[in-house]
Amino acid sequence: MKIKQYRTQFIKELSPFYDAYEAESFFYLILEDKHKLRQIDLALNHELNFSESDFVIWNSLLKQLKKEVPIQYLLGKTSFYGLDFEVNENVLIPRPETEELVEWIINENSIADKTKKLKILDIGTGSGCIAISLAKNLPNADVYALDVSKKALDTAKRNSVNNNVEVTFMLKNVLELEALKSNYDIIVSNPPYVRNLEKVEIKKNVLDYEPHLALFVEDNDALIFYRKIAEIGKVNLLENGQLYFEINQYLGKETSDLLEQMNFKNIELKKDIYDNDRMMKGNI
Repeated sequence: MKIKQYRTQFIKELSPFYDAYEAESFFYLILEDKHKLRQIDLALNHELNFSESDFVIWNSLLKQLKKEVPIQYLLGKTSFYGLDFEVNENVLIPRPETEELVEWIINENSIADKTKKLKILDIGTGSGCIAISLAKNLPNADVYALDVSKKALDTAKRNSVNNNVEVTFMLKNVLELEALKSNYDIIVSNPPYVRNLEKVEIKKNVLDYEPHLALFVEDNDALIFYRKIAEIGKVNLLENGQLYFEINQYLGKETSDLLEQMNFKNIELKKDIYDNDRMMKGNI
């Protein structure tokens, strides 16, 4: 069968689960990953064919997509802030909103004096997307990252090697820490923040396949990680140190109030590209 014919069939079979644009994007992601062919290649050569062995691979992927397994997990990779990252069931798939958080930190800390060192800690690093992107774009920074999951850290370590940056990784449960052994100029975290009551808003591909450990918190203490990380920041941030968070869009005021009660200064709340309260910064 010609690839162009299969494309029509592929999109049609996914139509009960995804809109046509998304289904088409899946097709071209797989085409480039498995065959090194781009959309333009198919447009220029309508006679390209799939082999029998190709059909086995494509039909297997199609079956998984119908179960709403994330395409990133099926391909084992995704892009974030211009870099390639391995992703699997042990780590969250990086979101565009988190790229905005990384952009904010880079813009505020790209200094002309490259001899001045920055020390940065990413808490709950997952795939390592925040830590690695910062290390790549802030060459004057020493970057550290911790996570409670060894499997997540193993993934993050591979990502740091593949992106040719040096990050020091630590296996720790932040909720069990009183303080850290070192001090930092910047602490950043995208911790679990989705309340159980918000599960009804979560799509099946996230709810059924992404790690709940990295997503959800109890309804009665939704800011548990923010409180703990802010407490650590009070002890381990250097003078004028910066604390950055990605936050629950519904809890912007509550998170801001928490930092204010803990005497953080210059608290700033920023919206994401979807106009949701999503990022917060405070200074020690």
